[in-house]
Amino acid sequence: MKSFALLLCSALCVALQGASAQTALVVPDTLSGPQLNLVAHPDSVAFFNGPYSHTIGYNAYPYLGPTLILQKGQQVQMHVNNMLSDTTTVHWHGLHVPAADDGGPHTLILAGQTWSPSFEVKNQAATYWYHPHLHGKTAAQAIKGAAGLIIVRDSAEAQLALPRQYGIDDFPIIVQSQQYNNLNQAMPLGMQDSTILVNGALANNGHEVFLNAPAQFIRLRLLNASGERVFLFGFSDNLPFWQIASDGGLLDAPSLETRIRLSPGERAEILIDLSGHEGQTHYLMSKASELPMGVQGGPTMPMPPGSPPMDSPLNGIDFSILRIQVVPATANAIHSIPSQLISNTMLEVQNIDIEREIRFSADSMMVMDGPFYFNDSSFMMDRIDFVIPVGQTERWKLVNETMVGHPFHLHDVPFQLYDRNDGQTPLYNERFQKDVVYLPMGDSLRFLAQFTDFSDTLIPYMFHCHILMHEDAGMMGQFLVVPSNWVGTHQLTIVQQLSVYPNPCTSKITVPASITQNGAFDYLIVSNDGRVVQRVHHQETSELTLAYLPAGPYRIVIRQGKNVSSATFVVGAE
Repeated sequence: MKSFALLLCSALCVALQGASAQTALVVPDTLSGPQLNLVAHPDSVAFFNGPYSHTIGYNAYPYLGPTLILQKGQQVQMHVNNMLSDTTTVHWHGLHVPAADDGGPHTLILAGQTWSPSFEVKNQAATYWYHPHLHGKTAAQAIKGAAGLIIVRDSAEAQLALPRQYGIDDFPIIVQSQQYNNLNQAMPLGMQDSTILVNGALANNGHEVFLNAPAQFIRLRLLNASGERVFLFGFSDNLPFWQIASDGGLLDAPSLETRIRLSPGERAEILIDLSGHEGQTHYLMSKASELPMGVQGGPTMPMPPGSPPMDSPLNGIDFSILRIQVVPATANAIHSIPSQLISNTMLEVQNIDIEREIRFSADSMMVMDGPFYFNDSSFMMDRIDFVIPVGQTERWKLVNETMVGHPFHLHDVPFQLYDRNDGQTPLYNERFQKDVVYLPMGDSLRFLAQFTDFSDTLIPYMFHCHILMHEDAGMMGQFLVVPSNWVGTHQLTIVQQLSVYPNPCTSKITVPASITQNGAFDYLIVSNDGRVVQRVHHQETSELTLAYLPAGPYRIVIRQGKNVSSATFVVGAE
């Protein structure tokens, strides 16, 4: 098989050859094993006539990256080499890993450096993905192509008669909706997006991506990797399909559908029965004409005077995403599927320890483009919104008080949807393991989550809107999962502002004796641009050694139990 890099380059070249260019679906190569290497690097692609588009790829690929194949129970070490000219991170979206390995905005990979997290794969078989999570720049990097799929396999899924021959009857489908300016550069806001990419190839405006699929059951692993567009997937002839998995694992049983809505960050695995369809053609469609107003991708809403344009030509219309041409069946083809999949363990509401409420808010009800907030507060790198003792089961209520919908993503653990709008039963295919859930304007929902392991008193997990421009503008919060003997389960309280000395300093500072007399403490140092540049667990002496910090202003945040102290200081030149 040709490598994904060669196929993608060929596809991108074909896209320029005429108004009716057709490109075979490019299937990314795979990486597997106990040591996985990713290299993030700048590149460029001739998506259109004229200037090349600046892109970010992983490994040899000018856009997107390889698919990582992981096995539940496997110990794996990632080596992420940042060859960009800017800082980046890599977040393993949906994977349950320690906070230090999660790849959030606190875990920076500076230009030229390599980050090597190591963790056990604890997730169920499902489709996950990876992408940057640098605060304020997630959109700018992700929309340039910095993304790839993760497939987790496990013994329960392996025992089922399902399509799983990668690239033969099991296909990754990464769908992106992009806005490019007149210089052919991707725009982070994207509210006038008019370009559809499928696995990195142009799929509209005179370009078409096609898949030669065998006349048997095939599996499509759908990922909405767009910055803001919601897709209502269906087929041109209302061909039915079976959803077998959502974000975090298999459903209890296949769910027969003709439509499936995926907001940014959401995934779904679907099966299509093409038995007896040899020679036929089916189109995977965006059925945006069926979306309501207020859902990104649905009909364009009337805008208040002075608002930025949000009139994408794709809004509220149906259009093709992928042409499926049915070819002869393969050997050992699957022509039937099991009626039952797995038995998910469901969390019980009577076992919850606490309920939290998060309101989605804005400066006024007329705001359509942000900024948006959680509980009227914008994200701050050194503010912890929740402290959760490890092992706790919680119910979170989300209330959308804004005029637009938002996909809510929770790091660390999957959740199970409990209800919508205080009593409405969720759809069957959204009741099980999820890590992104879409909340339309004016709606509310509740979900249950159990924070089973991985405590860390310094490095938080995130929750945020997965519309990338909303996330970058501050629609994000963070929580610590802490040892169970910590007292208190609410927001950390800043109990005092400290003075440290000498100030300015060079290589060391000293904190007051009032800190050390209470025992060991954890601290982190934040630079003036919001980066965490040093973190230390269980410091016991009052003299702190600075990790070769360049000259400039800094803030130190000290945590003891649920109490927080902070101080500002300046590092001077030697």
